[in-house]
Amino acid sequence: MSSLRKKRNFKALQLPTDAPVAPLPPTPVENGIRSAISNTLAGLNAAPAPGEAPNRRFGPLRNEDFVELEELGLGNGGSVTKVEHKPTGLIMAKKIILIDAKPTVRKQILRELHIINDCDSPYIVKSYGAFLNEPNICICMQYMDKGSFDSIYKSIGPIDIRVVGKVAVCVLDGLGYLYDTHRIIHRDIKPSNILLDSSGSIRLCDFGVSGELVNSIANSFVGTSIYMSPERIQGGDYSIKSDIWSLGITLIELAHGRFPFNDSLSDDEGDGEDSYLRPDQVIMGSKRKSRGVSLHGSKLTMSIIELMHQIVKEPPPRLLDLNPDGSRRFPEEAALFIDSCLEKETSDRGTPRTLRSFPWINMARADPIDLKAWATNVVH
Repeated sequence: MSSLRKKRNFKALQLPTDAPVAPLPPTPVENGIRSAISNTLAGLNAAPAPGEAPNRRFGPLRNEDFVELEELGLGNGGSVTKVEHKPTGLIMAKKIILIDAKPTVRKQILRELHIINDCDSPYIVKSYGAFLNEPNICICMQYMDKGSFDSIYKSIGPIDIRVVGKVAVCVLDGLGYLYDTHRIIHRDIKPSNILLDSSGSIRLCDFGVSGELVNSIANSFVGTSIYMSPERIQGGDYSIKSDIWSLGITLIELAHGRFPFNDSLSDDEGDGEDSYLRPDQVIMGSKRKSRGVSLHGSKLTMSIIELMHQIVKEPPPRLLDLNPDGSRRFPEEAALFIDSCLEKETSDRGTPRTLRSFPWINMARADPIDLKAWATNVVH
């Protein structure tokens, strides 16, 4: 017992180097997980099948084949880095996910790696393959050089409603593709998971780390749960209509440049400016204390319970539709669409299929706005 205590080093003190402690050998479960993941990754990185798009796979991917160019930030479950694939010169986004030894998480990782690789949609980020770099999984995906709409609106302010309409179209089509083709639900719709590139392409990401994997490696209130639908907060089943609720919240956030829930005011009170907060203004309290959120730089606070109560019990947020002079800020069709996304009762809420026929979506599809020019001239 005394020798064991000598090796405990709670205060990060310098330990003698003459008695190194050997690492524990992997458990049979851990070995099984890594073996299964390695086999899966080998299949994902195989040579393209006849007729398959040549830019989708590159043969075996290895960590030494990449040059790290820039840290892009943190995604669900790990970091994301801009890299260059040296053999091809292609710029990619490399996502690093720490392997969890739980069997349920292992199954989810394997399933979702296959889903990522099988997706082929103009509304979903492309996957180039994945590889094991102990103790992490590295997933290589299409690099979207203009970043997420979360970072875009925080940089330039509220997004032009015509662009917001294009976002709605692309997200609806992406959700429809994921569900109709692969029978999966995204589960994490929010501005940071909607990406833009300089060609004007808008694509969904992070659907591949959804469901049980998100819950196991990113189970935090800030970031994902603030977009959660009322039925999920109350413990109900997750359906594609839950993604639709998150889409409605996201569209208001982009149009207003602020997250559409507040600490004390209902949506028909206030001046329409101070009654909204941005997710980056939300600060978590200590885990050892009563957890809550606050407006960054102010004394106003909102507990998690209060915010969840507002989502569940208060009227849903709406587009603040009128300017001070009484003129409309947004098309009435946009407000009606978002209202349908934010119906409290799931039976009244739209689905991607029904919402695609709404007038605002038809208007947005026909809108000739040049997203490439907008991405080039507005987003820096």
